[in-house]
Amino acid sequence: MSDFLLELAKNPQARRFIESLGLPIALPEQLKRARGAWVDRPLEGAKVVVYSGGRGELLPLIARTVIPAGAEVLVADGESAVASFRAPAEAFARKAQAVSASEPPEGTRVRAAIVDASGFDSPDALRGLYELLHPWAKSLEKSGRVVVLGRADGEKDAAKVATRAALEGFVRAVAKEFGRRGVTANLISVERGAEERAAGVLRFVLAPESAYVTGQPLRVTSLTRPNKQPGFTQSLRGKVAVVTGAARGIGEATARRLAAEGAHVICADHPSQDGPLSLVARSLGGSVLLIDVAAPNALDATAAAAKEHSGIDIIVHNAGVTRDKTLAKMSTEFWELAIGVNLAAPVRITRGLLERGLLKDEGRVVCLSSVSGIAGNAGQTNYSASKAGLVGFVRALAPEVAARGITVNAIAPGFIETQMTAAMPAAIREVARRLSALGQGGLPIDVAEAITFLSMPWADGLSGITLRVCGGAFIGA
Repeated sequence: MSDFLLELAKNPQARRFIESLGLPIALPEQLKRARGAWVDRPLEGAKVVVYSGGRGELLPLIARTVIPAGAEVLVADGESAVASFRAPAEAFARKAQAVSASEPPEGTRVRAAIVDASGFDSPDALRGLYELLHPWAKSLEKSGRVVVLGRADGEKDAAKVATRAALEGFVRAVAKEFGRRGVTANLISVERGAEERAAGVLRFVLAPESAYVTGQPLRVTSLTRPNKQPGFTQSLRGKVAVVTGAARGIGEATARRLAAEGAHVICADHPSQDGPLSLVARSLGGSVLLIDVAAPNALDATAAAAKEHSGIDIIVHNAGVTRDKTLAKMSTEFWELAIGVNLAAPVRITRGLLERGLLKDEGRVVCLSSVSGIAGNAGQTNYSASKAGLVGFVRALAPEVAARGITVNAIAPGFIETQMTAAMPAAIREVARRLSALGQGGLPIDVAEAITFLSMPWADGLSGITLRVCGGAFIGA
């Protein structure tokens, strides 16, 4: 399961040799991932350059987010814009200084470049994207971040709609252009009145936890009732989570991450996985729930486990199967198994827990979709249909439960290095790794980090969305 090009790229001499030959082999950059639970200052010691072209409405939000996270801010809008950053910076003994947008100080390296495009109201204003990132692109560190912030309000003016749509295309292109350096690019669109909810989203896309999330538009709204905000670290202390398919892979990684943030995790998996599941649960102080999610008794068994804890706060529908065949050759059994496990079970169990009052207020529902559900995939009509169904499910359910402060979201992984992908033919596996902006496959921890983020109280501005954890896959939207 080792990625040969990624391992080769870790050797500086080998990297220099291959690059000197001018061969059309793009060696991927080893991504800087987080280690362990969330920390108070994920940007400790990092420089962040901020620019709004004099039109920024979200500069106070940026200041409230990056400075407490440990960043030193370089404001490329001139002295007048520094005022938004100076007071927060002084409160945390940080610096905020004015710099030139067109001429980065010699030798300066920045962890992130943030463009506040919230005031961009015409195509001409888009020049602000170029004005910062054209001169500062080479100043970005490896595994750096590009973040564009815009507005998400309903807008009828065609020129403004076109300008906001352009931001998404720009971010997707930057993600692909900068990806081989490990740099990610994402768009955060903020509804008016939801600025406070956007802080956690901005913090996530800037932090190491989002290493494999790139080219994504994230829409922050006030759809859900506001959640109580316990802070950014140990935010799940006292919470109870259910994770299906927790015996290995993405499910195991998710269970460990949720536990690291303070949650008690009910580790669920098929009865045939009793041995490995018990080891996982024991290692993180969790509970064991042996269920076949597609079986008629799965809801009752999950409900019984929830009642033992007076309800649950988080449910992660990770359990899934593939039964690949072309449609002409696919058996009824293969079709029904994929739809039953991947789609019908999450819908039935979630609905049942809500109807029985066992999913608490301010709860979290996270469903594992797939880029195959977004883009479709030959030989996977059953799987693609089931995963696309989850995208529709979270979008429809989110407003139904918003008044209770519950969020409902999906994660769509791309090519992730698991036991299942390790069984692929080597050539197909190699191609799949390279078909992303970051030029490599993701790891189970990358998906687990995104699930954990959406499970946090401070992710209450996101509901009804599907977040792709795909490294900027070239397929799909």
